[in-house]
Amino acid sequence: MPITCFLESNARQWPDDAALVEINPSLARSASDWREFSLVETAAEPGYRKELTWREFDDRANQIANLLLSAGVKRGDKVALLLMNCLEWLPIYFGILKAGALAVPMNFRYTAPEIEYCLKLADCGALVFGPEFIERVGSLPESSRPGLVWFAGNERLMFARDMEREADAMPVSNPDVPLSDDDNAAIYFSSGTTGFPKAILHDHGALVFSCEVERAHHGQTRGDVFLCIPPLYHTGAKMHWFGSLVTGGRAVLLRGVQPEWILKAASDERVSIVWLLVPWAQDILDAVERGDVRLADYDLSAWRLMHIGAQPVPPSLIKRWRALFPNHDYDTNYGLSESIGPGAVHLGVENLRKVGAIGVAGAGWRAMVVDERGAETAVDEVGELIVSGRGVMKEYYKDPAATAAALKDGWLYTGDMAKRDADGFIWLVDRKKDVIITGGENLYPVQIEDFLRGMDKIKDVAVIGLPDKRLGEIAAAIIEAKPGAALTEAEVESYCHGLPRYKRPRRIIFDSVPRNLTGKIEKPKLRERYRAARLVESETTR
Repeated sequence: MPITCFLESNARQWPDDAALVEINPSLARSASDWREFSLVETAAEPGYRKELTWREFDDRANQIANLLLSAGVKRGDKVALLLMNCLEWLPIYFGILKAGALAVPMNFRYTAPEIEYCLKLADCGALVFGPEFIERVGSLPESSRPGLVWFAGNERLMFARDMEREADAMPVSNPDVPLSDDDNAAIYFSSGTTGFPKAILHDHGALVFSCEVERAHHGQTRGDVFLCIPPLYHTGAKMHWFGSLVTGGRAVLLRGVQPEWILKAASDERVSIVWLLVPWAQDILDAVERGDVRLADYDLSAWRLMHIGAQPVPPSLIKRWRALFPNHDYDTNYGLSESIGPGAVHLGVENLRKVGAIGVAGAGWRAMVVDERGAETAVDEVGELIVSGRGVMKEYYKDPAATAAALKDGWLYTGDMAKRDADGFIWLVDRKKDVIITGGENLYPVQIEDFLRGMDKIKDVAVIGLPDKRLGEIAAAIIEAKPGAALTEAEVESYCHGLPRYKRPRRIIFDSVPRNLTGKIEKPKLRERYRAARLVESETTR
């Protein structure tokens, strides 16, 4: 069955129950004023809390679908979606699916050239965009814009149709476009941390599979309330929300990542499940420890589960979290857009003793660590992590060479280096392309980063390889100190005496650590910045 069946079922069973809540604290009259003073935005009073029931959700998705079909969008067409997180995001996404088209969510950080590139790569015949993207979309050459362009906002634009007005005039009846598990549903883009992104094709069966995986891992029920903070264009946020979709539970879309906003939203909305990225969890801990926020000001008694994904999780962070929130279950989720987001490997709330590992194969998944010949590695031997399951992508769209390199005999080769312990738990070591080879020795930056994060004055760290005439590469640590902390190179070097000599960074650089919206360190940016400086330095010292 297609994933749209869950939405239709929820609308029949619980038509008047809240499905989605959007909270935008920046619109509140004051930081402490979170009363529901307006559910409808007006010129005089812009509501910062809006709500949508399951019936309203399904009705709006039907109106969007009927609008697309009336405009000539056909089964199999691609419709790009460029919106910030908002209450309209998911109804538009499901409207695209109900029309038999493919939803193509786009990163809201994309520049105009990246938008143009992705529209062309995915063969998008239509685009829906929000107010934040007027300048970027408007700057695209007319020949690069899809034939159908809708604006999801209150302004009238010369180069785009008015989606809200046109959709309002459409019937709320289901268009009943026949769909099956094998029909293509969505194209997602890889994170682009290594250059221009690839287009990842998934079908409805993969989306439905991800719903069941999420429910199996976190035991979600209709009574759970999920706080969704990461961007919905990414598989991670949406596929965790799929646990709410499959159970009919309420989800809260929070527009902002400040610690006090997260805690207050969890308190006021009686949130039970929160998915955080490492920087946000770190910010909450730091804010509490500095006294900037007081946990006593919030009622967090409903919060039962905190889980993290999208990047390696420092065990020291979870130790601090558990000390502050001893009643929380904890889980970590590993996945990638090619495996329909999180869940291909997960720790499991019952395996707290294994914090630091990414876990075991998820529900319905298989996972192995293999050597260069594709044979399973021995215990504690580093190899490449591969996964297999219904959630693996169909292909990299229009890229047969990349598809052949990633998909082999039913397995997805992730490009992540990992090892398996004697109990069968998988430990992520590093990205294959991030391994540093220095003097013939392999260095795995994540291991060095985890060690350095144990230093109290360090907020964040990234380890990269820099060119070296004698050793080929050396490890450089880019360190972001905590606010107000005085940290010296000598202190860091002294602390690194706890590492084997060959693993110690040869260069210490104090700078901010750039991360993308899913929390991954943007190491290509750092390598580009500091490798150029290193080469200049090498030339001047000859």
